[in-house]
Amino acid sequence: MKRGWRVLLCLAAGGFAACGAPHPAATDVPARAPAASAPQPAPRFATSADGVRIAWRSVGHGEPAIVLVHGWAADSSIWRAQLEVLATRFSVVTLDLAGQGASGGNRQSWTLPNFAQDVAAVVAGVPNAQVILVGHGLGGPVALQAAPLIGARLRGIIGVETFRGLGQAPLLSSQLEQYLQPFRTDFGGALHQYVTGTLFRPRADPAVVRTVADLMAQTAPERGVAALAELNRFDYATALPAVKAPMVVIDSDLGGAVDEARLHRAMAQLRIITLSGADSFPMLDDARRFNRALLLAIDSLAAH
Repeated sequence: MKRGWRVLLCLAAGGFAACGAPHPAATDVPARAPAASAPQPAPRFATSADGVRIAWRSVGHGEPAIVLVHGWAADSSIWRAQLEVLATRFSVVTLDLAGQGASGGNRQSWTLPNFAQDVAAVVAGVPNAQVILVGHGLGGPVALQAAPLIGARLRGIIGVETFRGLGQAPLLSSQLEQYLQPFRTDFGGALHQYVTGTLFRPRADPAVVRTVADLMAQTAPERGVAALAELNRFDYATALPAVKAPMVVIDSDLGGAVDEARLHRAMAQLRIITLSGADSFPMLDDARRFNRALLLAIDSLAAH
């Protein structure tokens, strides 16, 4: 697959070392463990601003509440290997954005501001005084747009395999259409190529790759293309001034090293954790290592 497609679409899936804090070292990483499936409670439902019912679940207790927002063409099941670890210390909330998982699909406009309203509706039902948003891929920009809706309760934002477009102008319409065309023509085929050729390295666990491919294949093509187009039109320069909370990004070097200099020019206080050798779904593919990085990021925001 062409590298340009990889750079564009990493936003859809898509170190602290730069700030002088410790980097999760390869020698400090235990053997990879399969993603465990913790029992999940029955969903509750919030109502988004346009009337769509948004499914969400909560486990654990404690401040702050960690709200996990999935990425493009996924749902809350991607976080299953994080629930038990996080719930020992925090309240943990997962949700399905509109059109995915157990949430309603009666939406007319699949925009990032509408997805942000989904998050805000769920957070409104969470009793915690403080909230940290964790967004994977598309969930990162969604968290940025949800930030002003949540207000003073927001303690910070953690992006996972996202924010690669910080400091760059949105794509031209002609460029965007070129990248979207395979999905418009054959959504299932393009999605399969995207997952197998873009989101994972050749040595990735086939079971994890198949899990992600099967999950994404449940997305309705018209919704998937619309959301992907919105994501790649996202203008960070417009959104960032409204975000008052500190931010951390946990990113792999899949597709090339993270351009930390450019990211810091766009947001000087952004903290970066690079998981070298990881894939675009580190929460599934290398859960132990990812969980340590996530806890490190949460602790840094809680102490901010």
